[in-house]
Amino acid sequence: MNDGWVSWLEDLTQADADSVGRKCANLGELTRAGFQVPPGFALSLEAYQAFLETTGTGEEVRRFFATFAADPDDPKQLPKFTEASATVRRIVETRDMPRDIADALAGCYDELCERTGMQDVPVATRSAGPASHPGQYESFLNVTGRAAVTENVVKVWSSTFNTRSLVARARKGLPLESDPIGVAVLKMVAAEAAGVMFTAEPTTADATRMVIEGSRGLGEVVVGGAVIPDNWTVDAKEFAVVDRGVATAAEHACLSDGEVSELARIGKLVEAHFGKPQDIEWAIDRNASFGPVFILQTRPETFRINFRF
Repeated sequence: MNDGWVSWLEDLTQADADSVGRKCANLGELTRAGFQVPPGFALSLEAYQAFLETTGTGEEVRRFFATFAADPDDPKQLPKFTEASATVRRIVETRDMPRDIADALAGCYDELCERTGMQDVPVATRSAGPASHPGQYESFLNVTGRAAVTENVVKVWSSTFNTRSLVARARKGLPLESDPIGVAVLKMVAAEAAGVMFTAEPTTADATRMVIEGSRGLGEVVVGGAVIPDNWTVDAKEFAVVDRGVATAAEHACLSDGEVSELARIGKLVEAHFGKPQDIEWAIDRNASFGPVFILQTRPETFRINFRF
């Protein structure tokens, strides 16, 4: 930890979720347990709060929202949230990061370059809230160089004021002027395929079946629903494929059956480690030295049970 701002993943456990966000804490837990996680580090929620207060951004944002009023449940008023988001994000993104936080961030980025043997190693800057809010905040990929990493960390912080985040907080009666999050800075995986895995069938909670979805390239297109993914249903004990669907536009699936089985096996190990079914983001780099499967995120699975009458 550097002055409370930055921690390496291998120094984190689940107990650090309130400090660095659940995503970073879980990735640290997996790193310590021997799972293959991209190397990286985490900025704390405290860094987010210090940025707002030290730069005066927090006070300016509070003044803005003191006169803001809109009903998040009235579709006709949703444009007010969009306008508010644009205004506040401009405020946030035009402020310089405080020097001590910027120095801690730069020092860890330089060390990550040394650890990976890469000059200006490409990284992803990903949001990490104390609670899971899938798809609510923003991530930025293939970020290279000190200045760009600093800029994109601020953009991740700024994403706590995007329209969907403001609407979500308004509907819950939460303050609009702040929603502290951590930020994960992870080495990019040279992903040939990526996607999500549910260690229990998500629409029935059937623990004897697993579901894997994936596509070629980066997994954000799957997580964000931008593509129709390849999909597999897998026996949770034998890890054999019991059903599959290949995206209409694809000639071949993005994974072999052997890769699907290996993903499922690792998924069950992750589930066993956390003691409950997991929703896992994964990536495949077939040239990686220690095996092709990388875990990019894991969180408790939320079931979308379909009841039949």
